[in-house]
Amino acid sequence: MNNPMPKVKRIHHVAIVVDEMEKSLSFWRDVLGLNPSEIRDVPEQKSQVAFLPAGESEIELVKPTSGDSGIARFLARRGPGMHHICVEVDDIQTMLAQLKARGVHLINEMPITTAFGKKYAFIHPESTGGVLVELYEA
Repeated sequence: MNNPMPKVKRIHHVAIVVDEMEKSLSFWRDVLGLNPSEIRDVPEQKSQVAFLPAGESEIELVKPTSGDSGIARFLARRGPGMHHICVEVDDIQTMLAQLKARGVHLINEMPITTAFGKKYAFIHPESTGGVLVELYEA
């Protein structure tokens, strides 16, 4: 019996790189009315993030906290703006295996597990038409 293809459940979040958190919040929070559910430092990614719920999804604002992080390099190269789209999947391990078998260029061949037990991995933009895609399993 074949294993069913893992499913994308929803868009979990859209990540936007910002150079000034408060300036960005003044638009998303004060103009659009999206109140942050959380703003926190993420030392392992050398960044500060703000999560702004928007219906079933979130806008994630990401600000580098160190000049030597991937986010800082992205900001220096491209300026503020769209960084990645994250889709929630029901089985990240099987999804990654099936993507690899189809020749998709993965940044992470194995999921990374957060301190909260959530799993994520990234698909390289060269396989997605230029968009960095994050897979996420709650």
